[in-house]
Amino acid sequence: MKKRDIVKDKKDFTNIIKTGKKISNRSFVIYYKKNMKDHSRYGISVGTKLGNAVFRNKYKRRIRMLITENQSLSNKKKDYIILLRKNAKDLEFQELKKDLNQLFSKLKEL
Repeated sequence: MKKRDIVKDKKDFTNIIKTGKKISNRSFVIYYKKNMKDHSRYGISVGTKLGNAVFRNKYKRRIRMLITENQSLSNKKKDYIILLRKNAKDLEFQELKKDLNQLFSKLKEL
């Protein structure tokens, strides 16, 4: 994932979460909103209640990898905020991958 594809600003995060639409399943919540750029941007959030910094960074890396595998959303010109839920803490990587791919396929239809 390139730097231009990342939502980092707190103002952007809160704007997308407050005014965007939401789709979710047992492991993830994805907020999305149309942007005025020529590419899609992604933001990843793993709460501090889920674990320590090592755990959070590990899951952010995994989610980033899954996003790069599914670049099919990149032509939608939207901003996405991906939140990890507590239920995902106990799941294996393949189950996380399946859950995120399921949400990505729903987003393709929108």
